[in-house]
Amino acid sequence: MKKFSLLMIALLMFVFVVGCSSGGAEPAAPAADAAAKNMEDLVVGYAQIGAESEWRTANTASIQETAKTLNVDLRFSDAQQKQENQIAAIRSYIAEGVDVIGFSPVVETGWETVLQEAKDAGIPVIMVDRRADVPRELYATYLGSDFVEEGRKAGNEMNTLLSDGGKIVELVGTVGSAPANDRYSGFRETVNSNIEIIDSQSGDFTRAKGKEVMEAFLKKYGNEITGLYAHNDDMAIGAIQAIEEFGLKPGVDIKIVSIDAVRGAFEAMIAGKLNVTVECNPLLGPQFYELALRAVNGESLPEWVPSEESVYYPDNAAELLPQRQY
Repeated sequence: MKKFSLLMIALLMFVFVVGCSSGGAEPAAPAADAAAKNMEDLVVGYAQIGAESEWRTANTASIQETAKTLNVDLRFSDAQQKQENQIAAIRSYIAEGVDVIGFSPVVETGWETVLQEAKDAGIPVIMVDRRADVPRELYATYLGSDFVEEGRKAGNEMNTLLSDGGKIVELVGTVGSAPANDRYSGFRETVNSNIEIIDSQSGDFTRAKGKEVMEAFLKKYGNEITGLYAHNDDMAIGAIQAIEEFGLKPGVDIKIVSIDAVRGAFEAMIAGKLNVTVECNPLLGPQFYELALRAVNGESLPEWVPSEESVYYPDNAAELLPQRQY
């Protein structure tokens, strides 16, 4: 009996040791590796704002063309500047079971419910170009510019142009959007106290609206206006048309600082009609897909991945224009 008991104990110990050596956490690693996706495996849903400007057109082209280059299955939607269209698109991507969702939120608020739905479905979300005001756990990362810093740069440039002070008007972007909010506050952080902002109205980031609002400014203030700060180049270009039709010289009678650095801005600087453009880089496609793949494969991403940007002036605009990709 004693021999039998000892034999049973030895047998049980053998089974325990073999079980531990073959059933631990190590076998999970190959399974995880096998499940890892490659770029050509990705199915991406992208909810774009619309096509309101040269910048947005270049941004869309970067997202779409990079997808083709990388053989990514891209499901793309144009929201035509409407938040409800973006939310509907995101919900359709969730229903389709895409791997990752990218979007540029048209405004900052109103996204928590739909992003929670994406999280519940296990689909990571990447915000591109614009932030949404949502808890950190609802998105994988934000890829884009420092809009506050762009506003600060614009304020510093206006200080140089109007060193003796002056009265300026401001063309604000889409009301409630992150770039409009941040470029508004950043500019005010740095602009000198002897520069008075006599009026500030939304031009909705479009050329047509920029011209319309500038016409109203000129009708109201006329020759009092010595400077214009536009939250994007398209509104500035529309305003330039209004200034010329009013009989003043843009860039001379009214100093102009804008943001984006699109080709149209370089052409305006070459013509002497725009004084400064602060860059906001739209060519975010390559970075977006790299981050998308990392998110899908479970990597932890930083809260914000900033893009690199510069400031441009008329003196080298002609030299740089041929190199501009947007």
